Amino acid sequence: MTKTVKNPNPIQNVMKKILFVCVENAGRSQMAEAFFRKYMPKGFEALSAGTKPSTQVNPIVLQAMKEIGIDIENHTPKHISQQIIGESETAINMGCIDKESCPALFMKDVLDWQIPDPKGKSIEEVRKIRDQIKTKVLILIQSLGENT
Repeated sequence: MTKTVKNPNPIQNVMKKILFVCVENAGRSQMAEAFFRKYMPKGFEALSAGTKPSTQVNPIVLQAMKEIGIDIENHTPKHISQQIIGESETAINMGCIDKESCPALFMKDVLDWQIPDPKGKSIEEVRKIRDQIKTKVLILIQSLGENT
């Protein structure tokens, strides 16, 4: 008769969630989630959400990401919840334009990147924002590697 051995530490199998938040979850946090998913180390998962999610991802953001080979067309803005916050290892606030709905107001221990909102910006400006987010994500991933 074979005996099944249960994992003595089931916590080890749980992915560490990195949460990217902004107000509408239609631009910056979507780009950050996509970059993190592309470059993330093993054992991590990326999520993004907003306090007042838009109905769709910003079309200029979709274009800017597609230009560098990352397709986020099927992403949809999501509402932030206490459960998502509670399950996250690290939360990053992308920046706030709407101070009343700023995710940083509802969260403790949040990193604030203060990245400009791409809403209403030209494709050239959105490319700069995209590249800034990519740099920040790569630095974040490097720091996660140093802390594991």
